[in-house]
Amino acid sequence: MRRRALLGGVVLAALVALAALAAYLTRDGREPTTHATPNASPVADAPSPNGSSASGSAAPTVHGHGLPAPPVTHDPVAFGKAAATALWAYDTRAYSQPELVTALRGWLTSETKYADPASVDAVVPSPALWKEMAANGQFATAKVAEGHFPDAFARALQTDPGAITQAYVYAVTVSGKQSIAWKGSPAGGAESRVTTLAVQCRPSQSCALVGVMPSVAP
Repeated sequence: MRRRALLGGVVLAALVALAALAAYLTRDGREPTTHATPNASPVADAPSPNGSSASGSAAPTVHGHGLPAPPVTHDPVAFGKAAATALWAYDTRAYSQPELVTALRGWLTSETKYADPASVDAVVPSPALWKEMAANGQFATAKVAEGHFPDAFARALQTDPGAITQAYVYAVTVSGKQSIAWKGSPAGGAESRVTTLAVQCRPSQSCALVGVMPSVAP
């Protein structure tokens, strides 16, 4: 609770124009947001969200068993796109649910007063759902279409570029598509995805994930 309140105070004071990010960083005892999680059944195509121009990208590093590791980059949009790819992709055939949770937590900033592991954990299917998915050999791949700073965030940075220099936390909205397949259905199905992430990029170190915001900022 104190961690999120502190982060909220820092970012709210620095970026008063970004109400969505401030609300995320200052939330305390509210009900956790339900993030989209993979289904154990086929999914249908959905229309892709509109977005602004694409930015640079950095692919996640793949470690043992296909688990994702964060790239080394100082570009918050590129990191956000890589993080979204890692959050949307999974393979129940290659590793366990706890192993994926541990790998994704490795993307979080080491500054624990900012990190929000619960928001990352919420993206991963529950152990019970994972067990059902694993019985079907279900796996998912992700393809990112674009990433950008939300309009309000970009305007705040243009108005006061120095306002971010205490926490160096950026909001990044990423859109793309998640493709899901399972035993007996190699073609599977696909659906569009869009999410807004909080990313920390201090000048002296590579970017790291702060958390998954509870709503999408356009």
